[in-house]
Amino acid sequence: MAAEKAAKKLAKKTRRAPKKKRKNAADAKQSKSTNHVSDATVKRLSKYYRTLQNALSAEKTTISSDEIGRLNNLTAAQVRKDLSFFGAFGRRGLGYSVVDLHRAISKILGLHRTWNVCLVGVGNIGTALVHFKQFAEQGFMIKVVFDSDPQKVGQMVGEHVVRDFATAKQVIEAENIKIAVVAVPALAAQKVVDQLVDAGIRAILNFAPTSILVPKGVAVRNENMAIEIEALSYALSSKGQKPRQILEQ
Repeated sequence: MAAEKAAKKLAKKTRRAPKKKRKNAADAKQSKSTNHVSDATVKRLSKYYRTLQNALSAEKTTISSDEIGRLNNLTAAQVRKDLSFFGAFGRRGLGYSVVDLHRAISKILGLHRTWNVCLVGVGNIGTALVHFKQFAEQGFMIKVVFDSDPQKVGQMVGEHVVRDFATAKQVIEAENIKIAVVAVPALAAQKVVDQLVDAGIRAILNFAPTSILVPKGVAVRNENMAIEIEALSYALSSKGQKPRQILEQ
């Protein structure tokens, strides 16, 4: 009898549906990593895109990860890893089709469509950016230029009449503008950005020499030329020295 009960109990256990396997920490980390693309990866994709543009101009039909890496001071493995986030490209031993990869990265970066852009601040930097032809070539169309200086409002900058920033909300909504370029003094930057976000701007290229705060869901890229040249200064000053040796001179 006892043997019968034991046999029945064993049979019930074997009929039970197997439990779903839990993801361990490594699995979860891998899943998370394949769904998140870092800013550094996106910046490298932009470099690959320009490399492919040059290859198209040179009438090349194929290109290898080795060549893309070499032209961007990266390893071939890094190039392949960056591309693998978005799918499989190319064939082993044959490389990538320049046309196909260029088209794919263009779509990844959102360059297959046009974006309406506004620019705020027509000082030296802002004026130079208005005349920067590559914006339009890449599909970023400056639709309107703003400033709050009464002496600049109404003046022509390039093909644009400078509009009063007080009208920004109405104009941004009417023109369906989602990207703003900010080139205003540091003290004015945060207030300007707050108003832009309130008007519906969801991506900001910031040339103001200060960091800005934005709510979740708004993308920001800071372009501070002073920081970049300071990095070059450090590279020259620290050459051949360990970090702790710099202050000992």
